Order: sequence, then structure tokens, then C-alpha cells
Amino acid sequence: MSVQQDAPGDNDTQDLEVWIDQDLCTGDGICVQYAPEVFELDIDGLAYVKSDEDELLQDKGATTPVPLPLLQDVVDSAKECPGDCIHVRRVSDNVEVYGPDAQ
Repeated sequence: MSVQQDAPGDNDTQDLEVWIDQDLCTGDGICVQYAPEVFELDIDGLAYVKSDEDELLQDKGATTPVPLPLLQDVVDSAKECPGDCIHVRRVSDNVEVYGPDAQ
């Protein structure tokens, strides 16, 4: 069975991860409003992803898994982000499925 990557919910069998490009982050905090379990604004005013243990991941390109129950919130964050800096990709092949580089 193949899974098409067009809409949230179609990713049920795919492991996804998300990361933020802080060079493009505008610090609006929209991502934190949509998915505070996944994103957090740091003291520098930029958004970062959080680990499963709720730890802020500040390394450049740091990724965190996208929990299936939060997939729609993470996708909405990527769609609404004014900086186009949120990237969601499949772990298996690193293909971006949501975000500015999604095909």
C-alpha cells in the first residue's frame, strides 16, 4: 500500500519531523499559538522546536518528531508562518511534505 503525501491524515504511516530555520524566523509566534507542545519562543525572540521531553532545541537545524495528534496544528503553523521558516519532512527520505520547500 502506498501513501500519498497530500493532506494531513495521509501521513498516518509516515514518521515526520519538523525544524525551524531561525535565519528566516520573524518571531511572530504563530507556531507557538498553533502547537505550543512543539514550538516555543526563546529569549532571543525566535521560535525553536522542542524535544519530546519539552526541552528547547537551539542547535541550528535541530529537528523534533511530529506527534500524529498534533500533525494538523504543525501543518497549520507551517502554512501560516509569515517567515516561511517551518519545515516538515518525512524521516525515511528527508523529503519536505509541508513548508516552503514542499513539492
